[in-house]
Order: sequence, then C-alpha cells, then structure tokens
Amino acid sequence: MNCTRCFGDGARIDFDRTRRTAEDGQWRITANPLAWGNSEPEIVVLGFSKGPTQAGALATTPHDQIAYKGSRTAVGKILAHVGVLDRPADGNLGRAVDKLIADPRGRFHFGSMVRCTVERYDDQRKAWLGSGGGMLDKFVATPFGQEVAGNCTMAFLAELPASTKLVIMFGLGTKMNYVREARKLIAGARPGIWRTVNDVAYTDGRVTIVHVEHFASQGALIPNWLGENKHHRSKLGTMAREAVRMALAV
Repeated sequence: MNCTRCFGDGARIDFDRTRRTAEDGQWRITANPLAWGNSEPEIVVLGFSKGPTQAGALATTPHDQIAYKGSRTAVGKILAHVGVLDRPADGNLGRAVDKLIADPRGRFHFGSMVRCTVERYDDQRKAWLGSGGGMLDKFVATPFGQEVAGNCTMAFLAELPASTKLVIMFGLGTKMNYVREARKLIAGARPGIWRTVNDVAYTDGRVTIVHVEHFASQGALIPNWLGENKHHRSKLGTMAREAVRMALAV
C-alpha cells in the first residue's frame, strides 16, 4: 500500500526497512503497509499490526501467505463463530481462510488497524518485540501510538466503500480498553452519530465495528470466547455474533 503519513508527506521509504522510533525510544514502526482481498468488500477484517511472524519476512514470503501467518486456523474459528465463514466439509478452517485472503473479488478485505509493523522495546530482553500482553492497549495509550493509529484510521477507515457493512477487529484489550480506544479513533475519523450496539460493537448506521477475540490470544482465551468452556467470556463471543448478524441484515 502506498502510504507515508507517519514518515512525512512525500517521504521516500525503503519498504520493510525504514523505521520511525518514538521519542521515548519504547516504540517503533516499520514502513511495510499491506492489504489483501477485495478493495470493494462487504466485510473488512483487521488485526492490530503485523506480528513477529510477518515483520522482516516480506522479502522471502509470498504476499498471500503473510496475513495472520501461523494463526489462520484460529482466525477461521473466530470468523465461523460470528457467522461469516461457513465450516468447510473437510473441517480445515485454516485452508478456508487461505482462500479468502487470496481472493481479490471475494467478500472480504484483510489487513490491520495499523498497517505498518508496531514493535515495543523490551528492556529486560534488550530486544524489539512485536507481541505481548497489553500490546494493543499500551500502544494506543501513548502519544506516538495515538498519532500512528490516528493516521491509519484516517487513511483507511474514514471513507469505506459503499459496499462495506461490517468491520471485524481482532482484539478486546485489558478490561475492554482496546474497544474504547479504537472507537474514539474511528469516531474521530468518521464524524457522525455513533451508538453502542453492545459491549463489543458500535455503529454509525452505515458500518458496524465488531471486536472479537484476538487470533493470537494464549491459553484458554479463545476456547472461552468460543463457548467451548463454561466461562463468562463466551458472552462476548455471543454478542459479537449478534452484532454481525444485525450488521449484515441491513
């Protein structure tokens, strides 16, 4: 994708090499914005940013293999649970997601809220990490994160195609912090009357944003959200499914 907003208008960048680091030295982004699927979709599916399995591998990995690399079965389970992906006869949800991502004329567009790679410096490990607990919440809570996420929201969510009814966002955040912060960013980019659908969804009457469990969540988080275990978190999965059904019924 052709975007240099966070590096200065008209800036020259070396794809997947040019970086910008926050003033406090704790966060950085790598200029490698990508997207997959249909550019005029009914449904947009967004992660937070490219994770460690994607960043730095773009020169050697085929384009259609990059998105949600290593987690496509989990992506398939989540999309099936909210009702936008039919379970295939062979039960291979990962392969079903492969086909959706590679289809430029399908129902879906895939990407991330922050199209470039986001990394945080770990003082203990002395290394830059692209994942970890609270990654989403902590980034959007910083001035640097607000600027970067705001730029992406303005560039890619402010004006969606008329065909787009639904945006599915992976990630809920600690105590739903990511839901609240994402709503602020999106409402700022798309002025209008936003109303709450339920705890995980909100709409401006034209498009509905629905937050689902993150596909890389560890332990029992995904099974709990899916309702495979008796757990209160399953209510969030049920609310997501109801909000998706309402959005696509319009």
